[in-house]
Amino acid sequence: MHRKTFITQAALATAGFIYNPNLYAMGNALHYPVVRPPLANRKFSSPAIENIIAEIKNKIGNKELAWLFENCYPNTLDTTVDYSNINNQPDTYVITGDIDAMWLRDSTAQVTPYLSLINQDANLKKLIQGVIHRQTNCILLDPYANAFFKDGTQESYWKKDLTDMKPGIHERKWEIDSLCYPIRLAYLYYTTTNDLSICNATWLQGIEITVDTFITQQRKTGKGPYKFERITGWAIDSVPLGGYGYPTKYTGLISSMFRPSDDATIYPNLIPSNYFAKVSLEQVLILLTKINAPKALMIKTKTLLTTLTAALSKYSTVTTKEHSTIYAYEVNGYGSHNLMDDANIPSLLSMPYLGAVPANDTTYANTRKYILSTANPFYYTGTAGAGIGGPHVGVDMIWPLSIIMRGLTSTNPTEIKYCLQILQKSNAGTGFMHEAFHKNDFSNYTRKWFAWANTLFGEFILKTYRTQPQLLN
Repeated sequence: MHRKTFITQAALATAGFIYNPNLYAMGNALHYPVVRPPLANRKFSSPAIENIIAEIKNKIGNKELAWLFENCYPNTLDTTVDYSNINNQPDTYVITGDIDAMWLRDSTAQVTPYLSLINQDANLKKLIQGVIHRQTNCILLDPYANAFFKDGTQESYWKKDLTDMKPGIHERKWEIDSLCYPIRLAYLYYTTTNDLSICNATWLQGIEITVDTFITQQRKTGKGPYKFERITGWAIDSVPLGGYGYPTKYTGLISSMFRPSDDATIYPNLIPSNYFAKVSLEQVLILLTKINAPKALMIKTKTLLTTLTAALSKYSTVTTKEHSTIYAYEVNGYGSHNLMDDANIPSLLSMPYLGAVPANDTTYANTRKYILSTANPFYYTGTAGAGIGGPHVGVDMIWPLSIIMRGLTSTNPTEIKYCLQILQKSNAGTGFMHEAFHKNDFSNYTRKWFAWANTLFGEFILKTYRTQPQLLN
């Protein structure tokens, strides 16, 4: 059984919109029903969030985009957070939406778009602190797991996976980004608030485990303790060769058995995730310096960063005939490489968003042209639009995450507006973003409740409103 079994795949009876790159979908002719939960049923309410929703609804001309923002931006708070206080410390459990489990990646991505408002809302600030604290406790339970339950005694449907499953773990797929995202959240929280209280002794313990896990998965002296196999007919849900993956030559890169899509890698040296690790190590060193962390941890972290930076410089690029030098998606150190991009983040497309490379980096510019073309095997074009997908839900399915990220990493008004147009139509009358939609039919979509896509769309609208508001009219 594949992870999709957990997910209700909905398709509206409403006819799909006809794609026209010069027009918005039906625009102001639509009726915009209330689709947010009633106030009494919302998991968490923030006056700062409600104020920015009201402001944007009042000021932008495209009322369907305003309606989508109203629904999508607060979706994480409305429906997915479970906030409490444990041992006089904020604790926030965040589900993805229609799967009752907390991914380290998704939980960070779902709340990051609220950071710019937390200095205006003390309770929202505490909620973010609670996410950081819970993520640390998850890492202490198992740094190789990607998703966790709130109840530490709960056993997973996947408990028979051939790996070291423990109670409290939903899924144990080793993905580099699972340990990067908590660092990103802590760092962005600090740079927004100048508050270092989150960097307590428990957090420091989690950072040491993170660094040690990265070092182990560089696989300099062996394969390490992690392996994973699943009895399944879905090839991308298991790891070959005894659960250790295809061989890699030691390069200094970190091996990742799974991508941020939760699909198995082909070559374990996943380049966008290694770049994300580089950024995360740079960020955590700033925090460690601020709190006067133990010297041994600082040295170990700096050494890892130096090794990883050198490895990326040597192994991350490939020269192609059509697109010159570009970043590979995966490599193995022996000279083999996989050229593609996947919609899930970290992706090659998202590297400027994550701070890994400048947007004007020549190699990134070449790579962007490649991955936003049919040379990328997972870039799809159809009558509904164009965008990047991935193997996770099959061919011809475009992920709104990729279109949102294309807009977030662009400074070209025409390109940004193009992304807004497709995203607007992709809601298919539901008022929300989805995991993926068919390239020829917006009404053929997966996951009607996917909070990461909803909240990231809200971030895209908010950024556009603050920088190029004319594009929202």
